[in-house]
Amino acid sequence: MTETSRTTLFSGGARGAEAAFGAEAEARGLDEVIFSYEGHRPERTRGLRVLSPEDLALRDVSVQYVTRLMGRSYPRQTDEGSFRALIQSICWQVISGQEVYVVGEILSDLTVRGGTGWGAEFAKLCDKPLFVFDQQHLGWFRWEPGRWSPARTPVIGKRRFTGTGTRDLTPAGREAIADLFTRSFG
Repeated sequence: MTETSRTTLFSGGARGAEAAFGAEAEARGLDEVIFSYEGHRPERTRGLRVLSPEDLALRDVSVQYVTRLMGRSYPRQTDEGSFRALIQSICWQVISGQEVYVVGEILSDLTVRGGTGWGAEFAKLCDKPLFVFDQQHLGWFRWEPGRWSPARTPVIGKRRFTGTGTRDLTPAGREAIADLFTRSFG
């Protein structure tokens, strides 16, 4: 069990999985850092850190690169800069944590659905321990080079961890997050 003092959750504070991770962290006395940027309105604001344009530039990533790496196209937004800021802020979340927990859906191409998928893919690129609760298959999986392996009862083992995921959190996903925190922090 990880000690709660000086343990920090890094997230984007968005509705759904990120808000659930934040609520669980707050209930257990963990620190929380929410990465945001101008124009973004996170649901959670505890520990809010608004990234400046200079901060975002430190995690610059090409939208075309992400599109190619993920093998999909992302919805066209009126301002490509806002999507770019989103993927840059996700980079801040992943870089800041020593391990990454995601709630979403693992696809047949081994990526994770939606914008959440970039966080998971970036965690792979950074060689971070990566766990995904798949809401379709109702189980936790751990990334091992080239494949997902079942991980029945993962435990948060690092003092700095990232919690992210889908905005469309199901009751099973919410329960998986709560159970993860109970196993990890009592």
